[in-house]
Amino acid sequence: MHDEHDPKRASVEMFRPQRGLVSGGLLLTAAALACGLSGPVSAQQQPPPGVCMLLGTLGVDTGNCEPQPDTVLGVEVAVPERLKDGDEFTTSLPQLIRQGGILFNANWTAQEGGGRPGLTGTGAPLADSGSPLEFPRNMNRVSAPDANSCGGCHNLPRSGGGGDFVTNVFVLGQRFDFATFDALSDDEIGFETRGAFDENGEPVTLQGIANSRATLGMFGSGYIEMVARQMTADLQAIRDGIAPGGSAELISKGISFGTLARNADGSWDTSATEGFVPPSLASAGPGSPPNLIIRPFHQASAVISLRQFTNNAMNHHHGIQARERFGEGDHDGDGFDNNLSVADVTAITTWQAQLEVPGRVIPRNAVIEDAVANGEQLFLDIGCADCHTPALPLTDQGWVFTEPNPYNPNGNLQPGEYPTFEMDLSDNRLDQPRLPVQGDTVWVPAFTDMKVHDITSGPDDPNCEELDMHFPAGSAEFNAGNCRFLTKKLWGTANEPPYFHHGLFTTMREAIEAHRGEALDAYQQWSGLDDYGRNSIIEFLKTLQLLPEGTTALVVDEKGKPRNWDS
Repeated sequence: MHDEHDPKRASVEMFRPQRGLVSGGLLLTAAALACGLSGPVSAQQQPPPGVCMLLGTLGVDTGNCEPQPDTVLGVEVAVPERLKDGDEFTTSLPQLIRQGGILFNANWTAQEGGGRPGLTGTGAPLADSGSPLEFPRNMNRVSAPDANSCGGCHNLPRSGGGGDFVTNVFVLGQRFDFATFDALSDDEIGFETRGAFDENGEPVTLQGIANSRATLGMFGSGYIEMVARQMTADLQAIRDGIAPGGSAELISKGISFGTLARNADGSWDTSATEGFVPPSLASAGPGSPPNLIIRPFHQASAVISLRQFTNNAMNHHHGIQARERFGEGDHDGDGFDNNLSVADVTAITTWQAQLEVPGRVIPRNAVIEDAVANGEQLFLDIGCADCHTPALPLTDQGWVFTEPNPYNPNGNLQPGEYPTFEMDLSDNRLDQPRLPVQGDTVWVPAFTDMKVHDITSGPDDPNCEELDMHFPAGSAEFNAGNCRFLTKKLWGTANEPPYFHHGLFTTMREAIEAHRGEALDAYQQWSGLDDYGRNSIIEFLKTLQLLPEGTTALVVDEKGKPRNWDS
């Protein structure tokens, strides 16, 4: 039996359907009381959603009820909320960075635009539009899409870092629809870059379809981009002061890029320049000077900005298109328009730009300390620092990161198209540690000169690449290969293996001993050292690490405790 005076039972009975007519007013009052309201619903009281639904079923006026968002069940998306253009200026910086991290680490699904059925990784239409990149052709390790998330590859030692050899990218493989290497298949006949034949109709191999590149770490990349911008501005200012028949040495931040000259007719002579990639030296005549842009990203110095890097990678690896790159609409035929807003791309870019800088880990061990100090000095003495410049200066508030980059190529947000976004890289709300502002300068200890060098023994050196990404695909220059690479940024290198542009070396020693070409003299001096000298340099390089998460000091011991170091 049930106690008819039980208050819990009474409240349940109140909502049970009763035979006959029920007074709407009575039920309204009961519902209000059951939901904790002190009386009849008034204009000042917002009923809970359940009460609004109940009132609606009774035909009672629900004008005071706010409309509730529809709840859709069974949806599988990695990023349920995207930013609208303009949100980057109204959202707090920590929230914007958090959203950028969500987008960077999102495992994109087919329910939110993941995949690109009708496009290659370059953004061009498929060679064979009749064979869209749909299951089972929706993913391909060589021609891509090849990853579900940016963080799937950039994960060592944590998100935003480098990657194991398994994360190597087949750079330039994305110009193919779906790599098969099956030159005997009837499906491939008549199609260049469908899956088995290159632009010239030649069958491709795994070794020749693309350049295998190690995944690079992005830590400290905001500072790197700003250094590159300032160097570009310096070099362009020197260029603009050269009159026909004159010449000038191109120097920025103590780094020489050779000499730029003009002929008597005003045309440009770049033959004595050094350290640039071909797109930075291209000129169509006297009125078209070489842009001299420093491109600090990609192992072969191909990308100008984090924003360009993001827009490229999102389509290439995941099949996610940015509106600023592709325009309005569904360009890849997956049924989803405008996968990324301008604000979304700014958020991802901002997250990468604010990543902490690497530092140094120096154990409190007298033997190791002596070796590190010796190795650091030998690194300078034998010429390693001639290219791996220990630090470059940012001046004139250059540590204020802005979007868009003034040198962005077409297909990426341009200055004047949108308001300027700013972020102070010295802001303590960003990931720690930060680089200190010393007077009017921030020194960026990345160990690079921002130049490209040929450190191979020549075209037959296995460290050269099959293809040169700086020339049109299929051209003779493209197929001639590449032996010139951007000077490796050594900060963080010790805990971001493997090594060299291809990731085929498991130790830093192997990478050092592969140096030839422009680095031959340094290699010979390295070879002339005794065992202690070479081991000392390795111990020095082992100190260049990404620090434990949340570390605020730039130099710590093996336990993560701050320490002073002045070798």
